[in-house]
Amino acid sequence: MLIHPNFDPAAFTIGPLAVRWYALSYIVGFMLFIWLGRRRIRAGHTPFTETMLDDLLTWGIIGVIVGGRLGYVLFYQAGYYLAHPSDIFKVWEGGMSFHGGFLGVLLAVFLYARRRKLGFWTVMDFVAPLVATGLASGRIGNFINGELWGRITSPDAFWAMGFPQAAHIDAQLAASNNQYAQWLAQYGALPRHPSQLYQFALEGLALFVIVWLFSKKPRPTGQVSMLFLGGYGLFRFIAEYARQPDEHLGLLTLGMSMGQWLSLPMLIIGIIGFVWFGKRPPNAFRQPENTA
Repeated sequence: MLIHPNFDPAAFTIGPLAVRWYALSYIVGFMLFIWLGRRRIRAGHTPFTETMLDDLLTWGIIGVIVGGRLGYVLFYQAGYYLAHPSDIFKVWEGGMSFHGGFLGVLLAVFLYARRRKLGFWTVMDFVAPLVATGLASGRIGNFINGELWGRITSPDAFWAMGFPQAAHIDAQLAASNNQYAQWLAQYGALPRHPSQLYQFALEGLALFVIVWLFSKKPRPTGQVSMLFLGGYGLFRFIAEYARQPDEHLGLLTLGMSMGQWLSLPMLIIGIIGFVWFGKRPPNAFRQPENTA
């Protein structure tokens, strides 16, 4: 069984400032967004210019951070933050929700589209193929931090990994399970799925390849967005079977986690929307020559 290296969460320090790996993962995600966006602009089939792309990123960053934080507060830790409202602003201590960040981006795109007098789905179809690489980068940040670890598995499995960061939960589980107690004594940690890497592969790489390739040809307006929505919902729903549910929530109704319940509507809406938008003719828009 492998043991997580327990990386220092700070990638490097500059005087009193510590730059964390998780912050770098966000920066990498934003850089990939710009790079891929420029490639899409040069390929055509979009009304966007590079200047508009830079402006959109600013709106998106605000949506991701504000929505992601508020989503975590409301979906996962509402009771705690109701008692400690000032802690809501302590983003540096961690606690971001993809589903909240997604809603934040939707609002940001809506406001951006109105400002630019563009259709909402036109902007969303441009954004959708650029997002998954940022998700992949974020999951690598989760893995480096040793957070959001997976459920218990067999120590003989080649994927089994112990997470020192889960020591308090491992001790609680071992106290009431003899098999777990033996594993903990033998390995120093309970064997778990490295679910962050599963999510990196599914929600990040696989989703990116699928949506990116699909978007390379003209599609009906809205269909690219629905493919991303349904694809993320499906991959996240699957990955949640290997991810340890939040300690204070556990498994909810029907034995599903909060992440699965939040992903299920995305999957359903994505499938319905993909079929519904697919009944329309492909969007034959070509990019104007001036992309400055």
